[in-house]
Amino acid sequence: MKLAVNHLSTDKDISYSDLKALLTKSNKGLLVVDVRTKEEVDRGHIPGSIHIPVDTVESALALDPAEFQAKYGVPKPPLDTPELVFHCQMGRRGGVATDKARGLGFQKAVNYAGGYQEWSEKEGR
Repeated sequence: MKLAVNHLSTDKDISYSDLKALLTKSNKGLLVVDVRTKEEVDRGHIPGSIHIPVDTVESALALDPAEFQAKYGVPKPPLDTPELVFHCQMGRRGGVATDKARGLGFQKAVNYAGGYQEWSEKEGR
């Protein structure tokens, strides 16, 4: 028997509570990617996230692991990583980035659909 799934979400979207749970457990494999502009990121970001603008996601994920590490300061995630999260301000660009990552083979990549707007509201920032 298949369980019913909330029709508003997809397997490529995660909620605030899902992201918060990932961030609070000691999770060395988690990579949160902020795809907003530098100006948006400079006004605030999710702690621990790295900045890769949406228009450079494909080229960033195509880098070899050493180049990725040198450029972003974190290990490049493997294709089968279960915890690769993209986000933007309100969800659209994060969804685009998630689709790009999945197109490159990161099949478990997800989008934090609430984006930084929801995060900052819930975190009181």
